[in-house]
Amino acid sequence: MAESWYKLDNVAKLFVATNSRRDPRVFRISCTLNEEIDPAALDKALAKTAKLFRGFQVTLHQGLFWHYFEATDKVPHAVPETLPPCSALYDEAHRNGLLYRVCWYGSRITLEMFHALSDGTGGLGFLQTLVCLYLKEKHPEALADAVPEYDATAAERDCDSYRKFYGSRKAPADKKTRAYQLHSLHLPYDQSQFFEVHVPAGKLIAEAKGCGVSATSWLAAQLLLAIRADMPLLEKGRPVVLSLPVNLRNYYPSATARNFFNTIKVPCVFTGEETLEELARTFDENLRGQLTKENIMAQMDGFEKLERFAGVKPVPLVLKNPTVRFFNWLEKRRETATISNLGRVKADPALQPYIRGYSAWCSTSALFITVCSYGDDMVLGVTSTYRSTDVLKDLVRGLSRAGLDVALYASEVRG
Repeated sequence: MAESWYKLDNVAKLFVATNSRRDPRVFRISCTLNEEIDPAALDKALAKTAKLFRGFQVTLHQGLFWHYFEATDKVPHAVPETLPPCSALYDEAHRNGLLYRVCWYGSRITLEMFHALSDGTGGLGFLQTLVCLYLKEKHPEALADAVPEYDATAAERDCDSYRKFYGSRKAPADKKTRAYQLHSLHLPYDQSQFFEVHVPAGKLIAEAKGCGVSATSWLAAQLLLAIRADMPLLEKGRPVVLSLPVNLRNYYPSATARNFFNTIKVPCVFTGEETLEELARTFDENLRGQLTKENIMAQMDGFEKLERFAGVKPVPLVLKNPTVRFFNWLEKRRETATISNLGRVKADPALQPYIRGYSAWCSTSALFITVCSYGDDMVLGVTSTYRSTDVLKDLVRGLSRAGLDVALYASEVRG
């Protein structure tokens, strides 16, 4: 490797400081094929993929002032899937180990990674490359010319784009408003529930277009209605705030496989019995107002500026981490749930007959919905730490009332 150690990007520092048993900060992306997985072929493809993604071949260490990544020669191996989804990758049991795992079950290949390593877009690029190389390993003649959808040089993959595109613009004013929090006991033993909600992508997009909004805004409106149905009467005046990660690669010429996203918060205060169409249009208007290029760039610079502040650098890590955790706790009080749309997953036409679909989950301390689609299959990967499933029940009912055929799958939890 060209370098033996790497600085963490500013978002990675947040994930390292705030990972916990309840939320180990793990992002999971899966690809289901139309054939059973061959473990030996998958292992060969993983070895090739790891050589392309040098930024994944690191271990995490603690310095006096910051954590840092160190390059490693550890060889990754694909393993049968036996752990619960989004199990920890950075804790006492995994010190000095790789920060990602690749596992398989039946016809499914799964990448799980510590979020400090990469974001959903970077992880998806890794998995798409792995799936392509695996299928080429299994079908060398038919897929000789197939190429991964993710195309970037080694330097582009390893780039810290926060640092590269920092422009010292003034961050926009941010009103600190406490958001409505879902009312339910958390699951015992720091568990999470995982659900997959499958809906026809074409039909959902048509419904969104009928309202004159994006698919994300239409789904957000459905979620808002589901949350409203669960709200106590005395709290209906509180703002329900949805947090949305924004892929900064859409605003900067970056193909990095590391973290490169911002998070925006879109509030909604219910004034009565708003309809789905009204909520969708209001949400879409508020969302578009925040997604201007100038606003997103200024927000990114404002976050990066904190790291460059001279007074922060000499503070020992033992003091930085509790401070970061405290401010992260304050931020969590300003959001009700998170919805993250990875968008439409593409594949080389030669690979498409072999791929059934993609899905994703992200660990959380509350409620997190990760959306992605492949072909006409849109999947909502729902992660919840709550005992109650009322919000999910009302969300699924709302999708069904809109005329969508819904298939729901769920993981098991202990009592």
